[in-house]
Amino acid sequence: MQIKEFKIKWGMVIDIDKCTGCGACMVGCQVENNIAPMTKNDPYNYVQALTKDRDEASNKLKTLTWMNVYELSNGQAFPDHETAYLPRPCMQCGNPACVPVCPVIATDKNEEGGIVSQIYPRCIGCRYCMAACPYHARYFNWWDPLWPEGMDKGLSPSVSVRPRGVVEKCNFCHSRYLDAKNEARQNDEDPMNLADGAYNTACAEICPTKAITFGDLNNPEHAVHDLAKGPNAFRLLEKLGLAPQVYYTSEREWVRKQGDNYNADGGGHGAPSNSHG
Repeated sequence: MQIKEFKIKWGMVIDIDKCTGCGACMVGCQVENNIAPMTKNDPYNYVQALTKDRDEASNKLKTLTWMNVYELSNGQAFPDHETAYLPRPCMQCGNPACVPVCPVIATDKNEEGGIVSQIYPRCIGCRYCMAACPYHARYFNWWDPLWPEGMDKGLSPSVSVRPRGVVEKCNFCHSRYLDAKNEARQNDEDPMNLADGAYNTACAEICPTKAITFGDLNNPEHAVHDLAKGPNAFRLLEKLGLAPQVYYTSEREWVRKQGDNYNADGGGHGAPSNSHG
């Protein structure tokens, strides 16, 4: 599949050296996108589950988050041991592996901005896209999403709640993109040339250390444009040729090597690519 190019290419640059693994990005993502704290197919005391029943609250079949934070280690013993944290949203790949396998075109990459769509009413729950995604960025709703009593009043009216039986994923807080374009039109500004920061994701906004920078990778006036071309910038599993629109940066070589799935003995998919196009 040929890489799709757009005038606008929304992307992220995540500084792993700034990330503390606090998980604020995960919480911000859940709140912004109406992701239920737990799901279950029968009546249940959700508050008790979240506070006391740890096995239930951590069950991956009944919880999900579009943003995950992974712990990395250099594998060395003290005092040379180092740890890093890697936030992982959807990569919004330029050549997405999920798109060609979907039999009902529930996921596609055709909107200006390069965000890979997920059209829930079309999804039949076959989960082919989940199998195809090497980043494990897609999740299946096994149960109906439910919230503790009263918490449903805090749901965002801009984001639809996904039903049981469909796949969902990060969409770079797409509702915020629509709001930013509408605001630009009201101010007689060009909605196709948003200023840096006019459209921002919840994870980037809430990050206390500002480890996540979001913007248009094609716009020289946006910070991500230069950050993505930095000497320490890399993309996860770049050798697969999927052209992710999420970049990472770290001054630590062992972190950059793990980004291309190097083995502990130094082997891997090959030398890290210097191309960030």
